[in-house]
This record gives sequence, C-alpha cells and structure tokens, in this order.
Amino acid sequence: MRYVSAPDVATALRAITEDDDAKFLGGGTNLVDLMRERIESPGTLVDITRLPLTGIEELPDGGVRIGALVRNSKLAADPLIRARYPVLAQAVLNGASAQLRNMATVGGNLLQRTRCLYFYDDAAACNKRSPGSGCDALEGFSRGTAVLGVSEHCIATHPSDLAVALAMLDATVEVESTRGVRRIPFAEFHREPGDRPHVETTLAPDELVTAVELPAVAVAANSRYRKVRDRASYAFALVSVAAALAVEDGVVADVRLALGGVATKPWRAREAERVLLGAPATEESFARAAEAELAAAVTRPQNEFKVTLARRTIVSALRGLQERSAA
Repeated sequence: MRYVSAPDVATALRAITEDDDAKFLGGGTNLVDLMRERIESPGTLVDITRLPLTGIEELPDGGVRIGALVRNSKLAADPLIRARYPVLAQAVLNGASAQLRNMATVGGNLLQRTRCLYFYDDAAACNKRSPGSGCDALEGFSRGTAVLGVSEHCIATHPSDLAVALAMLDATVEVESTRGVRRIPFAEFHREPGDRPHVETTLAPDELVTAVELPAVAVAANSRYRKVRDRASYAFALVSVAAALAVEDGVVADVRLALGGVATKPWRAREAERVLLGAPATEESFARAAEAELAAAVTRPQNEFKVTLARRTIVSALRGLQERSAA
C-alpha cells in the first residue's frame, strides 16, 4: 500500500488520480478498523488531516459552511450551529463517545461504512463487501437491519446520526476533483443499494469531500434529534428521528423529518411531510403522517418491531416540538 501525506488539496487530488491500478476508497470514520480486519485493502492511502478544511463560517444568505475536516466535537459546540440548527448539535452528541467525537470529522462521518454484522464477518456472504456473493442478513440475524430503501441484495442500515440531521436540513455536499468543484444535494449523495450495494454514494473515485453547506432554514430553530437505542451511550440507533416543526394558528406551517436506524441511507421522510403540511398540529396528524411514511416498510420477523418503534418516535418528537412551539 502506498501512503501519501497531503499538505494541500491539490496534492491530495493528484495522489488520488495518478495511480490507475490502485484501489481507492472513501475515507470514512471506520476505514482504519476495516483495514485492520482486512475487510478493505486500499492501494493508496491519502492522509488529508493537514488540509485547510477545518472552518465553520456563516454565509451571506444566512446559511453555514462547514469544512469537511471539522471535528464533530467542534461542530456540536459551535454557537452558530447550536442556535440555528440545534438538531445538528444534538445528533452529534448522540453519535459516539466524547473521545470519538474529538477525532471524527464531518466528511468522515458521511463516508463511514455500515456496521452490519455480516459486512464485518468475512466468512459470511455480503454484497457490500464482495459484490455478487449474496446477503446472509436476509435469512440471518436481522434485528438491526433496515426496513426502508432495502433490496433483495442488501438490508444494511446506514449508521450515521449526523447524516440524518443533514438530510433533514437539505444540506449540500461540496466535492472537488482535478476537474473542478461539484455540489451534490444531500438527498442525492447516498445511494439505496438496489443491485449494487457496494456503491454507496454518488461520489466519483477521484473526488474529495471538501465541505458541507447548510441553507438558511427558519424552521430549524425549533428542531430536535431523538435517538432510540439499546443502551444510553455509544450505541447505534434502532430508530432515530430528526424533526423540525413550525405551527401557526394550530396548523403545521412547515415541517422537516428524517429517519435513521431504519433505512439503507439517511432517510428523508417526504411522505410524512406531505401529509403534515397544512394539517392540524395534533397527535392524530402526527400518527397519520408516520403511518404514511412507514407504509413502504419491508420487514423481516426480527426487525418488524422497528415500524412500531419508528411510528412512536416520530409522534413523540413532533409532540415535543409542538409543545415547545406553543410555549
């Protein structure tokens, strides 16, 4: 394996593109873990930790630009983020231990790989790890797997908390290559597995994530991240909900919803938003919207509980925001 320490973006991009025969991988928070387990073996490893991508700055339109190498702990503590996008700070704080938050970056978080047991077990069939080998999770232990966005080739969940909040906020991912800069709407950054589960994003092999931009979203001031898991800390979500709600005269004037722990990618709950917009801000409306979103769920005996749990978590999150709005 070739190792390159890049002092600037140009050097990093040259290292990514100059060896046509090397196997390149998106960095991701758990790349080193996967290399230790011999699940991944990149031909070239580019160290980008020295790149000048560590800033958080306000944009002229009221949005915020976050460098790809901003540490998660810095993001969660930033006054601008906490005031305008509390859901984002909460998602980060629910995401891992303090030690990991001090090391993990925004870009790495977006590119982390699934924690599916069969992906990590090289004796098992896994289409993400070995395309065309099959998916042992389909008939195996499936309690933690996805119910939305699944296919007959993969039912692994996306593990990120931060990405769920970014999906709700309609963020944009800025990427750069030797061909220039490209901006990818967050909803299009991650892919559902389909028949190619090993291709997880729309990032090209020669592109580097340089920043994430948040638009000015007024409703985000009244937002929250609710995570349900097996234990109180350092556990991945069984179900998580990123929600924002604005109520005027008892009616939902604006709403944003995204789900984690239940889908193969950070899941924007568009159908639930459609049902809620203009509806009375009541528990009945919240439940009806949750039912509409989860109608497309494809379950297995061990994970069907996630539908009920997701429905209740959506209602609980929206109820809390409605009460805060009324207060």
